[in-house]
Amino acid sequence: MKSFKESNLLIISDRYPHEMDAMSLSFVKNQVDCIKGYFKAIYVISLTPYVPKFMLSCSFMNPRWKRDAFAQDYRYDNVEVYFTKYFSTPFKFLRNMKGRAALRTVNNIIKNNNIKFDIIHAHFTYPSGYVGAKLREIYKKPIILTVHENRDWFLREIHSNDKNLIYTWANADKIIRVNKRDLREFDRYGFDKSKLSCIPNGYPSDIFKPIDQAGARKKLGLPDDKIILVNIANLEEYKGQKYLIYAMKNILFTRQDIILYIIGQGSLERQLRSLIDANGLQNNVTLAGGNKPLDEIPLWMNACDIFVLSSLSEGNPTVMFEALGCGKPFVGTNVGGIPEIIINEKLGILVEPKDIECLANAILRSLDTKWDSRYICDYAKQFTWDVIVERLLDAYKEAASLRDIREE
Repeated sequence: MKSFKESNLLIISDRYPHEMDAMSLSFVKNQVDCIKGYFKAIYVISLTPYVPKFMLSCSFMNPRWKRDAFAQDYRYDNVEVYFTKYFSTPFKFLRNMKGRAALRTVNNIIKNNNIKFDIIHAHFTYPSGYVGAKLREIYKKPIILTVHENRDWFLREIHSNDKNLIYTWANADKIIRVNKRDLREFDRYGFDKSKLSCIPNGYPSDIFKPIDQAGARKKLGLPDDKIILVNIANLEEYKGQKYLIYAMKNILFTRQDIILYIIGQGSLERQLRSLIDANGLQNNVTLAGGNKPLDEIPLWMNACDIFVLSSLSEGNPTVMFEALGCGKPFVGTNVGGIPEIIINEKLGILVEPKDIECLANAILRSLDTKWDSRYICDYAKQFTWDVIVERLLDAYKEAASLRDIREE
């Protein structure tokens, strides 16, 4: 494998946590932490929209926008992290301006900080991938694009005929999709198959590993005499928590010794809380909040008996890998890349999205199943970031080679 020890990597991401917010969509940071030893330096530019202060209190503002408004640049080891603070709004009709504004701000950061880089890796198609593709033109460096979007989001992009998206995909030297099923969607654009590959998300095995369940529950202040289900996801429509709450109502007709903890934050928090109250589920369903420190999430994984993800759409959710890494069975929906990972019923049980009765039955069945935690842990080892990063380094090498071939 090619050594990158004398090379610098530029990462552009829509979502990279600042120091005080390690839980928030941290899969890119976990990847960086594993790959940093292969490079001389890594520069991360997080496309963080600038939002006027008077708008931060508006009800339509996503909590992430409010949180990211206070993100500050920082450094650790050989990694430098910059937050762009480009002007943007959540309104769709200004979407085209978003890419151009982000590009200007990113290029200013590169120039003002004298950043030198050899490879670009962009996460998410727009605006990060678009900015990366433009930088490819300016600096003549290869770009790898990882398309993390959940499946519905991705399909909307594919069918939109948006010139900015098509430009981004066409100019990427390598496109990585986090699940296999979606790669064929790129056929409509006639891309060379050599530029397409599937590399799933991973998990940090030094953080997500089995620990004593009773000890984890004690640290979190959870009851030790209950069956505990855990759901970790943004409180947004596509994560499907309302169907999980309705499923809990069905489950409680059969047994009452179950508590569901939903961990996350988002625009549906008030709605989900009202749903819990309206169905009298306050003693069995708890919204445990979001913005958890990273070292608390493994405790929740290990404290639970079953991890549940009721999503309506996914790419390849990192929480699934994290749960498996802790030896926990996965009950979830048959969406995105999930069925490519949960390949048998020794790992978990899958149902169709929005099917409340089937979800309730799957959870009840999972509670009557004797799970082999060691088998689940051993299976998960192929998805540790150490393993995934090896594949990623190969993709970097291929991207550089493909660019050289195309320019001859």
